Amino acid sequence: MLPDQPSLPMLSSLLQQLGFQSGRVSPVPGGDINQVFKVYKGAQPYFIKINEAAAFPGMMEKEARGLEALQKESLFKIPNVDAFGEWEGIQYLVLEWLAPAPKQPDFWQRFGAALAHQHLQKQTAFGWTEDNYIGRLPQSNRTYANWTDFYLQERIRPLVQLLVDRKQFSTGLPDRLEKLRTVIQQEFPTEPPALLHGDLWSGNISCTGDGYPTIFDPAVYAGHREMDIGMTQLFGGFDSSFIEAYQHYYPLENHWRKRLPLTQLYPILVHAVLFGGQYVQEARSIITSY
Repeated sequence: MLPDQPSLPMLSSLLQQLGFQSGRVSPVPGGDINQVFKVYKGAQPYFIKINEAAAFPGMMEKEARGLEALQKESLFKIPNVDAFGEWEGIQYLVLEWLAPAPKQPDFWQRFGAALAHQHLQKQTAFGWTEDNYIGRLPQSNRTYANWTDFYLQERIRPLVQLLVDRKQFSTGLPDRLEKLRTVIQQEFPTEPPALLHGDLWSGNISCTGDGYPTIFDPAVYAGHREMDIGMTQLFGGFDSSFIEAYQHYYPLENHWRKRLPLTQLYPILVHAVLFGGQYVQEARSIITSY
């Protein structure tokens, strides 16, 4: 990880290399993995995030491609990718600056409609064209023909095994995953793969000055659409009117709320690996409850 504040010569040199004004730099709050700044070319503001290239290989490039995938035919306002790359051991991603603004009265209706539209962009297989990251955790995206195998093999099993190796889970817990496989297969409705944001919590959404909902910091893959829905219900911050609007355009199958523990198991496992504590117990409780 880069230090909390990069050395001024390092940051200044990078900005000059990219054509920005090194004297006009403002830190942007909220970046807990990368360092993020508002920078300028002339009067035009941009958003730049940086990190050590060796710490999270390819993170910025993969995020750029994820944003570009979400941007296709999107009703969300997705920031345009201006540039990405590596320089002197630093990786960077430069994005269009979308100034945040207060949510308009119809924000959540627009959000629900946009997410439904995104999920209707059907994909050919569960997975993605490349591996990427969710937060600072690598995310494997090998493709599968069915959701059960993808979810178990690419999302649940690797993190359960990692927690077993760390002695945070008992060695017998992986044996319960075969029963979980049956539950996943029986409980999830059979649907085609949907284009997912992949990390859709309230910290990764905002409202633009013209009232459009925007999403960013994705962990893109093609998966069951209820994964995005489950993430919106995990940490709060989403008005219930968003679900009502979503349902109007792309109704969820019956008992989707009953399936929330299954859809939320993956992000809870991610948090268990990254932060430990109560998330370990929550993940264990979900698995053993089945």
